[in-house]
Amino acid sequence: METEAKTAPNATPRLLFDGGTLVVVGPRAGETCDLPGVKLDPRTSQFRAEGVWYRPIVEYLRKNKIAYVDEARAYDPTPWKLQAAKQAFPHQVEGLKAWWDAGGRGVVVLPTGTGKTHLANLAIERAGRPTLVVTPTIDLMNQWYDELALAFGVEAGLLGGGYYEIKPITVTTYDSAYLNMDRVGNRFGLIVFDECHHLPGPTYGLAAACAIAPYRLGLTATPERADNAHRLLEQLIGPIVYRREITQLRGDYLADYTVTTLLAHLTEEERLRYDRAREIYRTFVRDSGIDMRKPNGWAQFLYLAFRSPYGREAFNAYREQRELALAAPAKLNLLARLLDRHNGDRVLIFTHDNATVYTISRRFLVPVITHQTKTKERRDILLKFNSGLYPVVATSRVLNEGVNVPEANVAVVLSGSGSVREHVQRLGRVLRKSGDKEAVLYEVITQGTVEEFTSNRRRKHDAYDGAPE
Repeated sequence: METEAKTAPNATPRLLFDGGTLVVVGPRAGETCDLPGVKLDPRTSQFRAEGVWYRPIVEYLRKNKIAYVDEARAYDPTPWKLQAAKQAFPHQVEGLKAWWDAGGRGVVVLPTGTGKTHLANLAIERAGRPTLVVTPTIDLMNQWYDELALAFGVEAGLLGGGYYEIKPITVTTYDSAYLNMDRVGNRFGLIVFDECHHLPGPTYGLAAACAIAPYRLGLTATPERADNAHRLLEQLIGPIVYRREITQLRGDYLADYTVTTLLAHLTEEERLRYDRAREIYRTFVRDSGIDMRKPNGWAQFLYLAFRSPYGREAFNAYREQRELALAAPAKLNLLARLLDRHNGDRVLIFTHDNATVYTISRRFLVPVITHQTKTKERRDILLKFNSGLYPVVATSRVLNEGVNVPEANVAVVLSGSGSVREHVQRLGRVLRKSGDKEAVLYEVITQGTVEEFTSNRRRKHDAYDGAPE
């Protein structure tokens, strides 16, 4: 990120914060400015850099003993003290040390349920700077709001969900952060990016690029992304400085677990329908020269599918074979037997789509949580689930991350994508340590369908290598 400078600015530089960028006032037009990340803005004839370059610029000026005036930073060191002494686990102590030794910049990778929130609190205390915590959802923002109030005995600010309250400790969402960082990006010395795998991208990435915070902490259980955009995390936050996997912490700091794959079978009639629909779809793809392995394969298929009756038939065939694989009636029969087997346990049921969730709700009379569930209703369902009043909850994908259900000990994946992250997150929902709890993950797939390939893809993680079956 930082480049070696050859010449110093020709006048004492002043640093200003301007809409998510740093303006270096001092060098005149036509002169050079070799501060890292700084370029001449032809629109204003000013030297400018993204906010994220604040720390390299200041470090360069100090290293070379160049006097400067800092009018960009709108915060001062702020001592924080955790209100209650809480014994940190070894991996939390090691993660904090690795992050601080790296200059207070970097990503810590820890499995769900191993105390990433407490690690963040320790980092806030260590950095001693006004802090912004960025979360992926309103629900998580509210959880962090409560957590920070308990941890530091202060009322946190809220940015998002109808609130615009900026305080020395503030919680926001990725959506609100990138929309407002041009105004608040100079008011925090530390930014904590929770579930930081959401950050890379042309929009959310602005939440990091437009902030001057010299201290940055990313937290995630699964940093890798299918589009390889996780490589941008080093530039936006810092490198991965500490990493522990499920297999390294199971038993001591996570519940021990087993993973069981169950096969559902199509009836003879369903098999004939599946094979016919699959053939129509694949023939169209082959005849149209579409490579579904490429990033634009799906978009190309949709574009061509609606340009002819043959294409529309292929699209309908795609939907039919997919529905037969993901929501085969035999899966619900298997689910009924699993619910009987685990009567008295706390069970989470995951599907890929809302339609199947609502079918499960009607058949088994269990509450559901989807993206359509209102915040208060969702909170009520989770409270009753944790208390045992609701022993079973069905969901699509909204509980993959950012939910605290420590009593859950059984996860049933009826359908899902081929994403490794999604599958690990679903396993993580039942791994939070609670007494001598032993967790189990059931993966139900339809034999002889594309689901077998999907299952193989999403199980490419060491959490499933050698896991008892």
